[in-house]
Amino acid sequence: MRQRLDQLASRHGLSRVATLARRGVWGGMAALALLQIFGGWQLYASGQVDLMPIAVRLLPLVLFLPSVVTRRPRGHVMLAFVSLLYILQGLMIAQLPDRLAWGVLETLAALVLFVSAAAYARWRRQQLTG
Repeated sequence: MRQRLDQLASRHGLSRVATLARRGVWGGMAALALLQIFGGWQLYASGQVDLMPIAVRLLPLVLFLPSVVTRRPRGHVMLAFVSLLYILQGLMIAQLPDRLAWGVLETLAALVLFVSAAAYARWRRQQLTG
């Protein structure tokens, strides 16, 4: 993966690929947040749980929002690791009856977040170091 990221950076320019990765981070976070809100709302509407699971699912994304806004590479690396939890959650949801599409959507959104956050952290660090 490192070679592929370096090829992209040399072909398109470091600032261009960093900007695209940053858009991927924002898109992945937005998609995950919407999926968490709608999934939690469905559980709440069916009377199975309170509103607390929505807050618990959104908390990791909200905690990393300052790092994403301020463009800190270390925060993006940590966000990439946290997105792995969402990937696992999506895979587990996909195994439930009648929830395959929902689980696949969550897994794909978290995968986009993981790849773009890791790529952005790498390219941003290269920009900062010279």
